[in-house]
Amino acid sequence: MEIIFGVILAAAIGGLVAWFLARRGGAEMRAAEQARLAEAVGKVSDAQVALSAQLKTLSETTVAIQAHVGERLQAQERVIVENLQKQSEKSAETMTALQERLIRIDAAQEHLTKLSGQVVGLSDILSNKQARGAFGEVQLRDLVTAALPPSAYEFQCTLGNGRRADCVLRLPNPPGSIVIDSKFPLESYHALVGAADETARIAASRGFAAAVLQHVRDIAERYIVSGETAESALMFLPSEAVYAELHARFGEVVERSYRARVWIVSPTTLMATLNTVRAVLKDVHMREQAGVIQREVRALVKDVERLDTRTEALQKHFDQAAEDVRQIRISAEKVTRGVEKIENVELGEVSAAAPVPRIAETVR
Repeated sequence: MEIIFGVILAAAIGGLVAWFLARRGGAEMRAAEQARLAEAVGKVSDAQVALSAQLKTLSETTVAIQAHVGERLQAQERVIVENLQKQSEKSAETMTALQERLIRIDAAQEHLTKLSGQVVGLSDILSNKQARGAFGEVQLRDLVTAALPPSAYEFQCTLGNGRRADCVLRLPNPPGSIVIDSKFPLESYHALVGAADETARIAASRGFAAAVLQHVRDIAERYIVSGETAESALMFLPSEAVYAELHARFGEVVERSYRARVWIVSPTTLMATLNTVRAVLKDVHMREQAGVIQREVRALVKDVERLDTRTEALQKHFDQAAEDVRQIRISAEKVTRGVEKIENVELGEVSAAAPVPRIAETVR
């Protein structure tokens, strides 16, 4: 680049000189003008050299700038690549989380669909009296079987009066067996809840109270049997809402059920009652076991007394045997001494005047 620029500059100077010489004429040029021209050419040459040096410096600076710019561009490129990678990873994580959430949403949607179907099925069940009664009996069965042992209850039990009870709790006397019957006055409750005005509400309240009292009378007449069941029975309402409405706004109905000795219970209060029954059964069982333990302890005391008597007799036998052994040892010692005396007599160590002991005497 510097050589091209120098050639261009020299050509320009040469053209300028040629133009000047052509204008002045070769013959008329004077020495002063030639000297000035030579000086101008020298200055131009010096300027060319300085320009070349500046161009070289500029070129070196340009190379350094290009290298620096390249390094900066590479660093910036690395930063951009790293940022893009991080952004890509974050995007991938976000997409994964979004996919998981979509899966959960799909599962929840499916669960809601099934639940909607179950709610529709439950609505169909509750709209039919027989199906509604079966629903209450199933709920009653689940609560009782979850709280009590199999020996403490019986379902669909026929009483002595021929009535079939939903459930009978087998309790010891007192109080005796308690009957639980499931009732569900749903139509009257819906009429009460859906009353549009005060007149309809009053009529629905009367209908609801009459329906509940009719159930109470039926239970009192059918399931309280003297000599067979307890003096009270339980009416199971398989709905907490109906139970709460009854106790919140129909206190007179509840009091009349108390006078009829019919206790109205909901799923929650029935579970509490069943837990109390379980505690009573446990206490009865413990008392029975305590009686068994007492009988066994009394029998054990008698066995110990017999063992002591027999041990005493055996001790007497042992004492007698020890005395017999002692007597035998004494006799054995006497025999031994007698034998020794006989041996001494045979050896002549005993004087002739000394009497010879008799064997019979030594054995005594």
